[in-house]
Amino acid sequence: MWIVTGGAGLIGSAVVWYWNKQNISDILIVDHLGESDKWKNLRALRYSNYMEKEDFQTALRSGKFDQTPIEGIMHLGACSSTTERDATYLVHNNFEYTCMLAEFAIKRNIRMVYASSCATYGDGALGYKDDESCIEQLRPLNMYGYSKQMFDLYAKQRGWLNKLVGCKFSNVYGPNEFHKAGMRSVVLRAYEQISSSGTMELFRSYKKEYADGEQMRDFLYVKDAVKMLWHLACVNTQAAGLFNIGSGRAETWNALVDAAFAALNKPRNVKFIDMPEHLRDRYQYYTCAEMEKLHAAGYTEPAMSLKEAIYDYLVNYCAQDKYLGDE
Repeated sequence: MWIVTGGAGLIGSAVVWYWNKQNISDILIVDHLGESDKWKNLRALRYSNYMEKEDFQTALRSGKFDQTPIEGIMHLGACSSTTERDATYLVHNNFEYTCMLAEFAIKRNIRMVYASSCATYGDGALGYKDDESCIEQLRPLNMYGYSKQMFDLYAKQRGWLNKLVGCKFSNVYGPNEFHKAGMRSVVLRAYEQISSSGTMELFRSYKKEYADGEQMRDFLYVKDAVKMLWHLACVNTQAAGLFNIGSGRAETWNALVDAAFAALNKPRNVKFIDMPEHLRDRYQYYTCAEMEKLHAAGYTEPAMSLKEAIYDYLVNYCAQDKYLGDE
């Protein structure tokens, strides 16, 4: 059996979808569905059981899974909001939860892949290299990033990084993110805004080095992300430590919206708006994941181009109201 926490979320449901394509369906999905539409991500997937996060944690503590044959754990369950201000909640949900699962996996010799984040790199002054030797020097810009950094440091201090795989995800977008409200990707926002009004809003730049819309990000299509996870979880089972999960390309917001306008066959019409004050000192103007470590671990497939991926997402999923598995 595989355990996929956060299995109803964007990356988690995509993992289940991709595992299904490899004829794996003995999967326990763990999540917190609440009142969102996240449940829709599960409808086309094949899995053996579902548990709410709190029930799963209680069962884990009670020893319910101590004798259960478990092939692997994909731990993607976390609060992914970069604007969340409740630090206590983030510590409980992102740090302590991961500690508990890691201790269980290591004790049982179960392969575990967990979600870290490129948000741990902060403003990028030290680069975007997935090198465990210097993670103490990183300074995340928000509490979400720090909650991920906390576990990376904890795992390193205990010598766990030679037993676990931590994935530093870049800006992942794609089908099954419709439930994410304020944390929806700019790609999905572009679809919504362009479809409804023919225009797209982007934040102005507040650094003279970057013109409006020329801020840069490493954007990664979720279909590429899960291929990388499959490689680290099931192909190279000796891989361990921290790995960037990104495209390895820094591309501008202008390039992203140009691809969205092209996919929707609409003329470019961009409006630049003020960035909220509370974001200005925590905004990343440039991210680009260095991918050499993943390539050295045997994964060499290039990520889809931004234009190709956005076309697939907007035309084949958004415009048709489809989810992964509906193909």
